[in-house]
Amino acid sequence: MAKPEQVLNIEPQNELRFRDIHLTASGSVPGPFNAPVTSYMKLTNPSDKKVLFKIKTTAPKKYCVRPNSGLLEPNTSIEIAISLQPFLFDPAEKNKHKFMVQTLFAPDGDVNLEQLWKEIGPEQLMDSKLKCVFEMPVEQNESQEEPAKASPKAPVVQSVPNNAIDPELQKAAEEVQQLREEESSLRQENLRLKEEILQLKLAAGTRVTQPNRYAPPAQQQNIPVIYMAVAVILGFLGIVLGKFVL
Repeated sequence: MAKPEQVLNIEPQNELRFRDIHLTASGSVPGPFNAPVTSYMKLTNPSDKKVLFKIKTTAPKKYCVRPNSGLLEPNTSIEIAISLQPFLFDPAEKNKHKFMVQTLFAPDGDVNLEQLWKEIGPEQLMDSKLKCVFEMPVEQNESQEEPAKASPKAPVVQSVPNNAIDPELQKAAEEVQQLREEESSLRQENLRLKEEILQLKLAAGTRVTQPNRYAPPAQQQNIPVIYMAVAVILGFLGIVLGKFVL
């Protein structure tokens, strides 16, 4: 049985491009993917049927996709925001990240969509694949090798598309970064508490094995007993001597 053709129109068709720049207060600044970079995908349903879609990637930990699944009514479109999270770029990963858009016609009636995606066979799904392309900035040393070509009166300013950064995704990325910092702080606090507990246990063990320095010595505890014995003997002798004298 031949695999059904993709019913949705997908823009772009083959590649998702991620441009290596981020915005600061001073403008556009190139960076080694140290800030979220957002690309957009548009899905259009030209048919007269409802279509379910789901978006998958080979690197799920590196991307935030909103929405990553849903339902498209007939003759409607939806824009998907795909945000590449900050990471240390590895040239070996270049062009290895891929996305796949899976779709199927929505069945009639109420259906458990989560269960439907689990039960549907791959031969029944329509899918399209897109590869990720990382657009790296021009290296500084390359620009410094040809200073004569650069005009000091007309510096080159990189233009940023209006949709280069989605405010909600930027906010979400900042929240993720904040949560990571809080998690790191909590881990450090946990380690500090463990060290304190260990030190308290060691100190408690030392107090048990060492003699109590504040307890009175045995010799001092015996002195009052000796005094009492001498006093009793002297008293007894006094009574005896008193009888003889009388």
